[in-house]
Amino acid sequence: MTDVGSERFDVRDEQLDALCDRLKTDPDPVEFDGLHAAADDDGEAFAVETPAVRHGDLSESELRAVATDDDVAPYVTNWYYWEEVVGHRGRHRWAFLRHAEGAHDHVETSHNHAEGAHDHVETSHNHAEGAHDHAVPERYDALESGMETEWGEVVVTATLASGGHRRYEIRHADDTGADADELDAYDDPLDAREIATYDDRGRYRPLKTAPSLVSGWVFPDLDGRDAVETLDVLYPASIANWNLEREGDLDVTHWRETAERQTGIYDIIEDLDPDAVEWVAEACCVDSQCLKRREWEYDEERELDADGGAGTFPCREPCSLVVAAARKWTKLEEEETHTYEFDLTPSEKEQVEAIVDAVADGRTEDIREADVYEGANRYRARFLRAKRFDEDGNLSGTPTHPDEHAEDGGGHDDGH
Repeated sequence: MTDVGSERFDVRDEQLDALCDRLKTDPDPVEFDGLHAAADDDGEAFAVETPAVRHGDLSESELRAVATDDDVAPYVTNWYYWEEVVGHRGRHRWAFLRHAEGAHDHVETSHNHAEGAHDHVETSHNHAEGAHDHAVPERYDALESGMETEWGEVVVTATLASGGHRRYEIRHADDTGADADELDAYDDPLDAREIATYDDRGRYRPLKTAPSLVSGWVFPDLDGRDAVETLDVLYPASIANWNLEREGDLDVTHWRETAERQTGIYDIIEDLDPDAVEWVAEACCVDSQCLKRREWEYDEERELDADGGAGTFPCREPCSLVVAAARKWTKLEEEETHTYEFDLTPSEKEQVEAIVDAVADGRTEDIREADVYEGANRYRARFLRAKRFDEDGNLSGTPTHPDEHAEDGGGHDDGH
């Protein structure tokens, strides 16, 4: 991180030029983060005010001198960074970078659903909790120490550079506290594509918001634009949707509307009944499977009982992975219920349940070969198969389709 020291008060010539030009060419005063500056009608006399001091009837040369005083300089460099460097060309970028240092701007939400939505973002301010309520110098104190914002599985650290500029570091949350030299360093936001493509076992990650992002990397020194672009690669559209929700403008498409617009092989998901949609949400849209917070329901009138998660950024519609899985479940739900009879001991019944739980929760890799007291232990499962499965793979010798089994003389086929 950049060590700025006393340079926090170093106002550069281009910053002074920008302030003077702004006051001489725009009749509206500068009002930003505690800085008030204005010119008279002739643009010959100036006034500047901060929470600490007030100066009036200044010439341009006097204004330039006052702007470098310790009580004014941080406000000037802060104004310059936000108005001239970051600018207002991308409102989502502006909102996130302001959030990253606790400088939340007041937002009027347009509907109750989005009220307080920004509270879902967990921010650690490193000695500056509630820094958005403090004057710029106090926020600069916090930035010099580093202000951390959690975003999915990553941590964004904002720091103060010379002249009031900001720099940003992005790394995996699991690497918090690790020396940057021990991590693989990147500087191009597009390098995040490689990081986000595979999990730590080399498997493709079809869902970028799955909690399976690899660790061991760092983007040590980014400007604001590149920091936001890097996050957009890691978590596509997350910043835009977070800010749209914060502003009350998130466009949510519920399940029923999503299903009705499907075509081709996916149009059958429209037949999935509401109870099954509950199971879809419970299976796919929870924190253990996706870092987004589900905001879509069955439709505008019917909410889902399934937990939508507590993620930082919202999920505004069923994703392609959910739609693809729902197609399979729709076909499976068309099957009629059958009654089967199996011979199992009480412990074996509990073991079957433990195996399903372990697979559903993704814990099979955590169960060691020596953990024979775990129902989903590999040797326990193999023992159960050897004891209870016949040569055709039928549990307790019971065929899945008894009628077909009788006609063809056996065989194990799940029909899919």
